[in-house]
Amino acid sequence: MIESFQKLFGQARDLRVFRAPGRVNLIGEHTDYNLGFVLPMALDLAAYIAAAPSSDDKLKIYSEDRGEMREWNAAGLSSLHQAGHWTDYPIGVARELLAAGFEIPPANLLIRSTVPEGAGLSSSAALEVASALAFLRGRHIDPLELARLCQRAERNFVGMPCGIMDQYVSVFGREHSAVEIDCRRASESPAHRFVPLPDGVAFVAVNSMVKHALAGSAYQERVAECAAAVDILRGRWRHVESLRDVTLEQLAQAADLMPGRVARRARHVVTENDRVHGFVEASGRGELERMGVLMVESHRSLQQDYEVSCAELDFLVDAALSIEGVLGSRMTGGGFGGCTVTMLRADAASRFRDQIAHQYERSFGIAPKIYNCTPSAGAAEVKNF
Repeated sequence: MIESFQKLFGQARDLRVFRAPGRVNLIGEHTDYNLGFVLPMALDLAAYIAAAPSSDDKLKIYSEDRGEMREWNAAGLSSLHQAGHWTDYPIGVARELLAAGFEIPPANLLIRSTVPEGAGLSSSAALEVASALAFLRGRHIDPLELARLCQRAERNFVGMPCGIMDQYVSVFGREHSAVEIDCRRASESPAHRFVPLPDGVAFVAVNSMVKHALAGSAYQERVAECAAAVDILRGRWRHVESLRDVTLEQLAQAADLMPGRVARRARHVVTENDRVHGFVEASGRGELERMGVLMVESHRSLQQDYEVSCAELDFLVDAALSIEGVLGSRMTGGGFGGCTVTMLRADAASRFRDQIAHQYERSFGIAPKIYNCTPSAGAAEVKNF
């Protein structure tokens, strides 16, 4: 990156490099913006940003993946508006840092990312967190505030009403562990515990290589439908502030009060929170089969109640479950494409990769990309020593 930076900008004086990981969510899908529970792990796939001061009053950002440079007057960042462009992510972060009292001096930034876009592995949060570290250049910020600030950038500037999970795990990730997050408490204080994963198992993400056009609008529809369910339930139980406050029994009692679609969305969230707790408990006891069953139940709920799956994801899950050594599989991420995550016995990984790729390409004419999911440390400056 140092060599690439020098070729691009001519010099690399005071260059520093920052890294923020993507994530795979093992279980707990569409629960984060409902203030529920999630169990992601940070990945060794990450966004890297090389940054150095500039003397020309400009903020310049170059993306290696796109071969594209953009620049702005550093003094005018606070007046910028959403552009519907990939640079909305770093610019949104810069604006939030300015609002928090941090100066953003002129700088040159080079972005290199190994997190695939549109795969449900949180390339956007990795870019946001890495951008924040690059702009800060070692200035202190509380880790939780870093995650919250990057979430605000995505909600307020990019316009995606996301929960806290992606940014949180990018900051707080740990090697060898998943991170169980209580998304309600995470808005105010660190609210996680590390969940060591059993020996002898591996997690593999399979990228369907498709992203259906309705993904963005459907996400916002699901947010609205869950909010509608909360409004109805609060009329009967005053303590209900989000779907994480609701039991399955209460949901059944109120089923006649809400449209069927809204009831199904709520049922997914309520049962998914229970599945997160069950998965964590099973992991602690080494109950591999139980962990796998819960992953499959999660996928069926996302497929049938939340309706965010698609033919490609359903095929990848069903095909995975037919392969020897696989314990469980589910879609991961927002849905309508992107990745599945499969839990399997470690000695079956090579066979799984070959068979799932062959079956998917034969059925859809698309070669999937496959990633080993290795639990990784959270965001930090990269040191070449």
